[in-house]
Amino acid sequence: MLPDRVIGSVTLGIAAILLVLGVGAAVAYTAGKPPPLPAFEGQPAPAVTADAPPAPTGDTATVRDRFQPSAAWISTTSTATGIPPRALESYARANLRIADEQPGCRVGWTTIAAIGGIESGHGSANDAVLGEDGWPRPGIVGPALSGGKFGVVRDSDDGALDGDTTWDHAVGPLQFIPQTWEQWGADGNNDGTSDPNQIDDAALAASRYLCHSGDLGVADNWRRAIFSFNHSDVYVADIASLANQYAARVS
Repeated sequence: MLPDRVIGSVTLGIAAILLVLGVGAAVAYTAGKPPPLPAFEGQPAPAVTADAPPAPTGDTATVRDRFQPSAAWISTTSTATGIPPRALESYARANLRIADEQPGCRVGWTTIAAIGGIESGHGSANDAVLGEDGWPRPGIVGPALSGGKFGVVRDSDDGALDGDTTWDHAVGPLQFIPQTWEQWGADGNNDGTSDPNQIDDAALAASRYLCHSGDLGVADNWRRAIFSFNHSDVYVADIASLANQYAARVS
């Protein structure tokens, strides 16, 4: 996710970074031709309200438990979509929590999952393995944003998140850059810390960031939200395609 002030120097933003990471895009694109339109052009944004993950209720439930999707839903939906269960759990929990915090946002879990799929193959880029604790090992760090195919973003965190004191890098399963994480970082697993490398934290942060664009049940708002995540029409089309694939598989 790149800040607005550097977009002018980005070729394909994080979408280009993904090519280096070896994460395939969902929609083919030929240079010089306009990107394909999302499958839901003019229709509601991808969402599967009928299949929304159920959450336990009760006054004694912890924050994590209140937004924990059922094991049956995770199993069924993971089988249908091919999304690994641990990653799917994070996307669904973020969806449930945002629905509680911002009911007017209407971001679908399919959208969050599509971002995770495009950005890092659900935490598997560069042969990483997503652990049950939500941490990919080894950590996922994108190329230095030092120009060329990528934006120019000089170090903003003294290398605290990406290990580079010269340039910033996108990090974690949803590929946040340090300065964006500084503004939108979240604690999705309620361990008292926020870290873009931890998928629960990253999924919740991404959801809140997207909801900043308004009601994502409105297609124009949805497109604007995804475009703000990465200023590329190709990227918007890729996310739309993959989100719609997930929705179709569970409909």
